[in-house]
Amino acid sequence: LRSINKEHLVMGRGRDGGGSSAPTVPPITHLDYDNSENQLFLEEERRMSFTGFRCLEISRWLICGLIGVLTGLIACFIDIVVEKVARYKYEAIKQNIERFTEVGGLSISLILWAVLNFSFVMVGSILVAFFEPVAAGSGIPQIKCYLNGVKIPRVVRLKTLVIKVCGVICSVIGGLAVGKEGPMIHSGAVVAAGVSQGRSTTLKKDLMIFEYFRRDTEKRDFVSAGAAAGVSAAFGAPVGGVLFSLEEGASFWNQMLTWRIFFASMISTFTLNFFLSISHNNTGDLSNPGLINFGRFESENLNYNLYEIPLFIAMGAIVLGALFNFLNYWLTIFRIRYVHRPCLQVMEAMLVAAVTASVSFTMIYFSNDCQPLDSEHAEEYPLQVHPPLHHQPLQTSPSRILLFMPKQMLKLCFLSFIQLFCADGEYNSMATTFFNTPEKSVRSLFHNQPGTYNPLTLGLFTITYFFLACWTYGLAVSAGVFIPSLLIGAAWGRLCGIWLASLASIWADPGKYALIGAAAQLGGIVRMTLSLTVILVEATGNVTYGLPIMLVLLTAKIVGDYFQEGLYDIHIKLQSVPFLHWEAPATSHWLTTREVMSSPVTCLNRIEKVGTIVDVLSNTSTNHNGFPVVVQPSKLCGLILRSQLIVLLKHKVFVELAGSRLTRRKLQLKDFRDAYPRFPPIQSIHVSQDERECLMDLTEFMNPTPYTVTQETSLPRVFKLFRALGLRHLVVIDDANRVVGLVTRKDLARYHLGKHGLEELHLAQT
Repeated sequence: LRSINKEHLVMGRGRDGGGSSAPTVPPITHLDYDNSENQLFLEEERRMSFTGFRCLEISRWLICGLIGVLTGLIACFIDIVVEKVARYKYEAIKQNIERFTEVGGLSISLILWAVLNFSFVMVGSILVAFFEPVAAGSGIPQIKCYLNGVKIPRVVRLKTLVIKVCGVICSVIGGLAVGKEGPMIHSGAVVAAGVSQGRSTTLKKDLMIFEYFRRDTEKRDFVSAGAAAGVSAAFGAPVGGVLFSLEEGASFWNQMLTWRIFFASMISTFTLNFFLSISHNNTGDLSNPGLINFGRFESENLNYNLYEIPLFIAMGAIVLGALFNFLNYWLTIFRIRYVHRPCLQVMEAMLVAAVTASVSFTMIYFSNDCQPLDSEHAEEYPLQVHPPLHHQPLQTSPSRILLFMPKQMLKLCFLSFIQLFCADGEYNSMATTFFNTPEKSVRSLFHNQPGTYNPLTLGLFTITYFFLACWTYGLAVSAGVFIPSLLIGAAWGRLCGIWLASLASIWADPGKYALIGAAAQLGGIVRMTLSLTVILVEATGNVTYGLPIMLVLLTAKIVGDYFQEGLYDIHIKLQSVPFLHWEAPATSHWLTTREVMSSPVTCLNRIEKVGTIVDVLSNTSTNHNGFPVVVQPSKLCGLILRSQLIVLLKHKVFVELAGSRLTRRKLQLKDFRDAYPRFPPIQSIHVSQDERECLMDLTEFMNPTPYTVTQETSLPRVFKLFRALGLRHLVVIDDANRVVGLVTRKDLARYHLGKHGLEELHLAQT
């Protein structure tokens, strides 16, 4: 047999539902995507008529529509608030520059800009670090875990949504190297989780609707729709949103679910479109489908030839994405070890904000890349208000340039004042990259005319922004990595286009190579292929780029996987989450269930003593969540969950004497749904000494047909059962149907294929 290398990430092994790595964080538990077909469930299903099932299907479509509307409204709210607040922020900086430029007070302007930046970032970081840490980052790794079957504590709560929205607004206004598109996926998932349940456990408000959907299986499908609606709202890519949910999360898929998710994505895009048109005083103009619009690649100069495809593939092989992940991996480990206290996390976020402002200002101040502002550029940089000025050189001082900026430009950044530190009639190319929002800068790199940027400017910007974005991702702020990755890639991609045109004496439009570089960089970081191809094609509005984008993303993934995992997988791994990938490790066929199962197993009798059940549930050393139900001698007859036992204890479903059939309260599925998803802990349930002597009949409530395997079943086969069916527990039996072990997700997730063969990760207790 081959030896298994042990990779000690976090010490301690536990069974499904154990303790946590930090005392203040609730334990990571798993979700039951396999319905418990007990007697109560089957009786309800058999009583339901065909009309009842049709009404349920209509309700599912209605919920998906509500998810799309609310997700679109949240995206619209974020966009409008960023626009309004940024306008006031940059107006203050404008007045300061007007006041101090003439007397040599640029240092005061820099200090003001840095103070405003880290003030906004401080607010956003305090909200995340002190009130809801799970709202940090983009939230995509957490949603991937949820759809995979792992319940990250508080990940889909209303409080998390509020902190997420407020945090991402503060991060973007604070000038960090972040985007607001990634958090929209998390926001959409939280909206879906709340709307589908017809109540809010945070607000303790129950609307008494959609009660049938209060279970993990149904909730998972709606969360998939919410994540897709978030992608659609962010990029204006409904099909890309559907494929994102399919590629990155959903373990179960069917035709009707695909249609409902696509419906939610389309509604989300339309809602955002409509309300943004009202905000821009163009009611009914639906030309801005997402939070970011890359613009259309329709120019004849942007066509590509067959000989360029190998060049595109070579750009995909550039390992900047893997380098980004490698640096962020070690930076995250450093943060886990030394920057784990909330006050230190806030201080680090403020430091990054101040450094970002200072570096940007310094780069622009020392930049000599001043380009002439002629009539061709006036349309891209509309600095004047009065139409006659569009046809003549701009004659004004740098300190007064902002007086001629139209209102719509202020929503992004007053420093589309590209003339800064350049002569009259010229603009500063470095300022067009650093002094814009990342979304605006990406579009400039895609569509600005050749000659707009000096190669040195693009090179310095790529290096600087690369390290700033790498340092920023992982801070205690709500922020995404999509747009910074696209911006880095667009910069070095445009640089490649310029070099290619100068070296090979062929025409290479730099905007085309900026798009390919952006795809290569983002694909090298997040390692998505199918969904990202469609998202970029939809966002650019040119399907002819589908082939080169697909080849670039595929190359970036293959090359990047050789060096380092994807960024989201890295952070999932660092959290010691038992995440199941699509397939079992390639060299795991020699492992059988006997080697991976947990044994001995805590079993319960079909008619069990209440005191025994209470003692088993109160055992903090194990915290099991699933218990095989047996009849003597240890023959399997069912499986029951901890949550079900707690509800039974809460409602005192006891039998006083063995074999007696006394009158007792008839429980319904509604009693279990009312307790979902926050089942009370066993410590909160009082059981008297007399009640401990009573018996509990589990026949009616256990799942009489749990999935089982034998001890000789191979690990890949067990893996397929868990991944395809969304299992939480798998009972191992012998030839006589006796329980000999239990396999949980964690027993499978600890095996992965590393550089030295099959490795076993010692995960934290979950």
